[in-house]
Amino acid sequence: MDNTFSAGHKIDIVRVENREYQYLYQEGEQFVFMHNDTFEQIYINKDMVDKKDYMKEGMTVNILMHAEEESPLVVELPQFIDTEVTYTEPGIKGDTATNTLKPATIETGAEIKVPLFIGIGDKIKVDVAKGQYAERIKD
Repeated sequence: MDNTFSAGHKIDIVRVENREYQYLYQEGEQFVFMHNDTFEQIYINKDMVDKKDYMKEGMTVNILMHAEEESPLVVELPQFIDTEVTYTEPGIKGDTATNTLKPATIETGAEIKVPLFIGIGDKIKVDVAKGQYAERIKD
Protein backbone atom coordinates (compact mmCIF):
# COMPACT_ATOMS: atom_id res chain seq x y z
CA MET A 1 0.00 0.00 0.00
CA ASP A 2 1.42 3.36 -0.98
CA ASN A 3 1.02 6.24 1.42
CA THR A 4 2.64 9.64 1.77
CA PHE A 5 3.50 10.89 5.24
CA SER A 6 4.50 14.39 6.24
CA ALA A 7 7.76 15.01 8.07
CA GLY A 8 7.79 14.09 11.74
CA HIS A 9 5.45 11.09 11.55
CA LYS A 10 6.72 8.02 13.34
CA ILE A 11 5.97 4.63 11.81
CA ASP A 12 6.06 1.56 13.98
CA ILE A 13 7.27 -1.57 12.21
CA VAL A 14 5.21 -4.64 13.04
CA ARG A 15 6.38 -8.15 12.21
CA VAL A 16 3.65 -10.43 10.92
CA GLU A 17 3.78 -14.11 10.03
CA ASN A 18 1.56 -16.16 7.76
CA ARG A 19 0.85 -19.55 9.38
CA GLU A 20 -1.18 -22.55 8.31
CA TYR A 21 -3.88 -23.76 10.69
CA GLN A 22 -6.55 -26.43 10.42
CA TYR A 23 -10.15 -25.49 11.25
CA LEU A 24 -11.42 -27.93 13.90
CA TYR A 25 -14.86 -26.81 15.10
CA GLN A 26 -17.06 -23.97 16.31
CA GLU A 27 -17.48 -23.36 20.03
CA GLY A 28 -20.11 -20.73 20.79
CA GLU A 29 -19.08 -17.46 19.16
CA GLN A 30 -15.55 -18.67 18.40
CA PHE A 31 -13.83 -20.93 15.91
CA VAL A 32 -11.12 -23.34 17.07
CA PHE A 33 -8.03 -23.74 14.87
CA MET A 34 -4.99 -26.01 15.30
CA HIS A 35 -1.47 -25.11 14.14
CA ASN A 36 -0.33 -27.74 11.62
CA ASP A 37 3.20 -28.10 13.06
CA THR A 38 2.89 -27.52 16.81
CA PHE A 39 -0.70 -28.80 17.25
CA GLU A 40 -1.37 -25.74 19.44
CA GLN A 41 -5.03 -24.67 19.40
CA ILE A 42 -6.23 -21.07 19.17
CA TYR A 43 -9.69 -19.55 19.51
CA ILE A 44 -10.75 -16.79 17.10
CA ASN A 45 -13.98 -14.76 17.25
CA LYS A 46 -16.42 -15.45 14.42
CA ASP A 47 -16.46 -11.80 13.31
CA MET A 48 -12.71 -11.95 12.48
CA VAL A 49 -13.36 -14.58 9.79
CA ASP A 50 -14.47 -13.37 6.38
CA LYS A 51 -16.46 -15.83 4.24
CA LYS A 52 -17.11 -18.10 7.26
CA ASP A 53 -20.06 -19.69 5.43
CA TYR A 54 -17.54 -21.61 3.29
CA MET A 55 -15.49 -23.10 6.16
CA LYS A 56 -15.72 -26.81 6.83
CA GLU A 57 -14.08 -28.95 9.48
CA GLY A 58 -10.59 -30.11 8.56
CA MET A 59 -10.00 -27.26 6.10
CA THR A 60 -6.54 -25.66 6.07
CA VAL A 61 -6.58 -21.86 6.36
CA ASN A 62 -3.86 -19.20 6.53
CA ILE A 63 -3.83 -16.98 9.60
CA LEU A 64 -1.83 -13.77 9.58
CA MET A 65 -0.38 -13.42 13.09
CA HIS A 66 1.14 -10.43 14.90
CA ALA A 67 4.48 -12.09 15.71
CA GLU A 68 5.38 -10.20 18.90
CA GLU A 69 1.92 -10.41 20.50
CA GLU A 70 1.01 -13.84 19.05
CA SER A 71 -2.44 -12.50 18.21
CA PRO A 72 -4.39 -13.28 15.01
CA LEU A 73 -4.95 -10.42 12.56
CA VAL A 74 -6.66 -12.02 9.55
CA VAL A 75 -8.03 -15.47 8.69
CA GLU A 76 -7.78 -16.29 4.97
CA LEU A 77 -9.67 -19.21 3.45
CA PRO A 78 -8.32 -20.99 0.35
CA GLN A 79 -9.29 -19.45 -2.98
CA PHE A 80 -11.21 -22.59 -4.00
CA ILE A 81 -12.91 -25.30 -1.95
CA ASP A 82 -14.14 -28.72 -3.02
CA THR A 83 -17.58 -29.38 -1.61
CA GLU A 84 -20.76 -31.38 -2.14
CA VAL A 85 -24.20 -30.10 -3.08
CA THR A 86 -26.63 -31.05 -0.30
CA TYR A 87 -29.78 -29.54 -1.81
CA THR A 88 -30.91 -28.14 -5.15
CA GLU A 89 -33.97 -28.42 -7.33
CA PRO A 90 -33.79 -31.17 -9.97
CA GLY A 91 -32.37 -30.10 -13.32
CA ILE A 92 -33.62 -30.92 -16.78
CA LYS A 93 -31.75 -33.66 -18.66
CA GLY A 94 -29.75 -32.37 -21.57
CA ASP A 95 -30.02 -28.74 -20.45
CA THR A 96 -26.29 -27.99 -20.41
CA ALA A 97 -25.97 -25.48 -23.22
CA THR A 98 -27.54 -22.50 -21.48
CA ASN A 99 -25.99 -20.28 -18.83
CA THR A 100 -29.07 -20.47 -16.61
CA LEU A 101 -28.30 -20.90 -12.90
CA LYS A 102 -30.34 -22.24 -10.00
CA PRO A 103 -29.83 -21.96 -6.21
CA ALA A 104 -28.04 -24.77 -4.39
CA THR A 105 -26.98 -25.39 -0.80
CA ILE A 106 -23.51 -26.83 -0.23
CA GLU A 107 -22.33 -28.95 2.73
CA THR A 108 -21.11 -25.90 4.67
CA GLY A 109 -24.62 -24.43 4.60
CA ALA A 110 -23.80 -21.63 2.16
CA GLU A 111 -26.12 -21.03 -0.77
CA ILE A 112 -24.67 -20.44 -4.24
CA LYS A 113 -25.91 -20.48 -7.84
CA VAL A 114 -25.05 -23.54 -9.94
CA PRO A 115 -25.80 -24.62 -13.54
CA LEU A 116 -29.00 -26.57 -14.17
CA PHE A 117 -27.20 -29.91 -14.69
CA ILE A 118 -25.82 -29.97 -11.11
CA GLY A 119 -27.76 -32.25 -8.75
CA ILE A 120 -27.81 -33.30 -5.12
CA GLY A 121 -24.66 -35.22 -4.20
CA ASP A 122 -22.54 -33.73 -7.00
CA LYS A 123 -19.08 -32.56 -6.01
CA ILE A 124 -18.20 -29.06 -7.16
CA LYS A 125 -15.41 -26.51 -6.84
CA VAL A 126 -16.45 -23.14 -5.41
CA ASP A 127 -14.60 -19.83 -5.80
CA VAL A 128 -14.66 -18.59 -2.19
CA ALA A 129 -13.66 -14.98 -2.99
CA LYS A 130 -16.53 -14.55 -5.46
CA GLY A 131 -18.91 -16.93 -3.68
CA GLN A 132 -19.80 -18.72 -6.87
CA TYR A 133 -19.63 -22.04 -8.70
CA ALA A 134 -16.32 -22.68 -10.52
CA GLU A 135 -16.56 -26.21 -11.93
CA ARG A 136 -17.88 -29.72 -11.47
CA ILE A 137 -15.48 -32.30 -10.00
CA LYS A 138 -15.37 -35.60 -11.81
CA ASP A 139 -14.99 -38.68 -9.58
